[in-house]
Order: sequence, then C-alpha cells, then structure tokens
Amino acid sequence: MDIKQEKNSKYHLIREMAETASVVKRIAVEKIRDITIPYNRVLLSGEGSSRIFPAKNTIYQAWKHHYKEVIYTEGGMQASEYDLTDTTVFVASNSGKTAEGVLLIRRLKAKGKSGTIGVVANSDTPIMQEAGQAYILQCGKELAVAATKSVMEQALFYDILFRIRNEKRLPDLLKLGSLIGETFAASCPEEIIRAVAGAHVVYFAGRNNGVAEELTLKTNEITRKKSDYLEGTYAVHGIEEVMNPDETVVLIEPFPEEEEKFMRVLVSGVGLKVVAVASRPTRFPTFVIPDYGDFSSYLQLAAGWNLLGEAGIRLGIDLDKPERARKVGNEFTG
Repeated sequence: MDIKQEKNSKYHLIREMAETASVVKRIAVEKIRDITIPYNRVLLSGEGSSRIFPAKNTIYQAWKHHYKEVIYTEGGMQASEYDLTDTTVFVASNSGKTAEGVLLIRRLKAKGKSGTIGVVANSDTPIMQEAGQAYILQCGKELAVAATKSVMEQALFYDILFRIRNEKRLPDLLKLGSLIGETFAASCPEEIIRAVAGAHVVYFAGRNNGVAEELTLKTNEITRKKSDYLEGTYAVHGIEEVMNPDETVVLIEPFPEEEEKFMRVLVSGVGLKVVAVASRPTRFPTFVIPDYGDFSSYLQLAAGWNLLGEAGIRLGIDLDKPERARKVGNEFTG
C-alpha cells in the first residue's frame, strides 16, 4: 500500500491505518500500570471491533502463557445476564457511547457492583463517566467508519496490562510500531489483491486470536463483500459443500501441518482460490510479513488492512462512505 499516492491517502481510512504505527510508538506504559484489577476473573466486554481482536488476542496470550487471570469475553447485553460479582469487568468502546456498554455498567451498579473499567478513545462520554476507572486511548478520534487505530491500541492496552501483571516480556513499542508501519506500507502481491477483489465471497481462516475474525468484519466495511470467519479447520469440515470457485479463502499464518488438507479440499476439490498472510512462504500465494513472536498478530492485522485497502480501491469503492454501516453500531441516547 503506497500511502504517498493521492488515490490512497485521500481516504480517512487509509490515513488512520497508516497513523497506527505512531499511535503504537507513543503508548504510555506507565499509565497502563496505574489500572487496578480487583479480581482475577476478568470479563473483556465490548461490541464489534472493540471486542473481537482486543479481547481474543488477550485470551490467546493468557492461555499460551498461563496467566493467573481467567479471561473471557462477551457482548454487553449477554454479559449483563451473568453473575459478575467477583469479576473485573472491562467495557471497551472507541466512541465511549456504545449503548450495550452503558447499559452493562448501569445494570451492574444497580446490583451493587462497582469497579468497572472503561476503555475509550473519547473523554467526557457516558462509559468514561460511569465506569469506576477509565483508560483514555491516545489514538484520537477516528473519522473513518471502520475502526482501525483504536482497535490496535485497545488490544495493546490489554496485552501490556496483563503482561505486566504476569511478569511477561513487553513489546518494544518503537520496534512494533515500525514493523506495523512497514507491513502496512509493503507491496501486497498482485495475485492476492486480485483474488480478494474478484471474489464473490471472502473467507478468513486462522487461529481464534481475533485477527481473522476482525478482518472478516473489515472485509464487509471496506470491500462491501460478504465474508465469513472459519475458525481453525472449519474451512475443510463441511462448508466446502457449498463453496464455489468464484470465492477466496485467506489463511492467516496457517499451520504447516494443515496446508496439504487446504490444498486438496479447497483448491483441488472446490477450485477456489486460497491465499495466505504469513511470516514464511506457504503452498499458496503468500503475502510474507515480518515475524515478531508474540506480537506478530498486530502485523498480521496490518497486512490484512493493506490487502483490503488495496482491494477496495481496486474496486472503485469510496472507503469513507458506506451506505449502511455506522461509526457507532448502537449509540446510547438516554
């Protein structure tokens, strides 16, 4: 993605994706240290992009590194039905106005529950004002409908917070920011852009760490195409029965042991296109990106943004003006 070309940089969406590198570099770790977590049972609540990657990336790291916290995620309305007495409840909302988040906080207060933590990008908003604690993101207001830089900062807030509590290595934010910038500005292979731009449906498959699922949502918002997230090997466990050759599967950092199965079932069996985003060459056309260990998921997301931005522009879509999607999915008005 050449962010210097006017055909790309004229969009708020592309500029905000590119700004993510500097957002990451200036995250204040000491402010994150100030957040108090009263219980080791932790709920990461939010809606849409404020929950998918930030929460699931954190849960993935918690299982991988055996965190002392038991971390789970749920949307605000369903979470309000749970017994959260001994649970630390985070409510993430870029706008700070998401109705489900406000209602969750109020319902918990009505039950005598305190100690909720808001994670928002805008101050003087209902979630910031009503939560017991609040962390204000440094990314600033997003003008594009599709959330990007806020998603990355929300995820890093959680990542850093729980790494500190579990005495795990923190990312070098200057290095991570630079790698995110390089990945977003890299040249995505033409064959992969064509495969996504020309697909009737785009599927994403990969680990349940939020990357593939978040890119599925971004595909709807950016390319206006139907998409689906196929967790793990779901792509070869029945859905191939209804797949068609005019569809594309994007694998995110596939396990080498599973590549042959994808090739045999999807490419040879169905005849559809399979491409990959990975830190190594695969059997498929691959957008090869850097490897930064535990923090590679951020680079995978940036690579996905790169690909989808290129595909959307190739299709002649106005990336900043969707016909139906809204910046705040369900804005609180009470």
